[in-house]
Amino acid sequence: MNVYEKLNLAREKFHTSTLKKSGLNKFAGYSYFELSDFVVPALKIFKEVGLTGFVSFGKEIAELKIIDTESPDQSISITSPMSTAALKGCHEVQNLGAVQTYIRRYLWVAALEIVEHDALDMTTGQGVHKPTRGALVSDKQVSQMHDVADAINEHFARDDIIGAYEEAIQVTDSEEKTYLWSLLDSKVRSALKKHGESIKGN
Repeated sequence: MNVYEKLNLAREKFHTSTLKKSGLNKFAGYSYFELSDFVVPALKIFKEVGLTGFVSFGKEIAELKIIDTESPDQSISITSPMSTAALKGCHEVQNLGAVQTYIRRYLWVAALEIVEHDALDMTTGQGVHKPTRGALVSDKQVSQMHDVADAINEHFARDDIIGAYEEAIQVTDSEEKTYLWSLLDSKVRSALKKHGESIKGN
């Protein structure tokens, strides 16, 4: 088999395996996939079919290079643009680590053809909330709101509702808020609303 056939076989094996969500957000009451939930099984399957993957990070591009271990000259490259993070209370190196963790996950998601809700599902069987088309936002704003949504979800993953709320209230433009709200799971939105109401009540 060539490297493409091996990757297809690896994907087939991966999608017939059973994955367990090990992450638990006690505050919002949902389970989620951590990176290790699908990377560890994927590496095992890669070994079985004769593949290995290496992730590298450049200034602008991150790459997952999948190499045929029996024919190392054969490889497949999956790339993603680099991004930034601005998590509260974290220094630059910690923010860099957060970015690299997210992008590693996205690269493996692409390599394994994981459907988005399988890897990042914040619901419990109700599907993924799709962004609304009613918000008039530019490509730059879209990118920024996705970063904010990622930061909010990161805080929720650590049961940090205060940090998540502080990320959300920094967005003041009405169109950006509409778009950001559409990116968040209903349970996350509900928790943010409740926290905001509790603050106003006090």
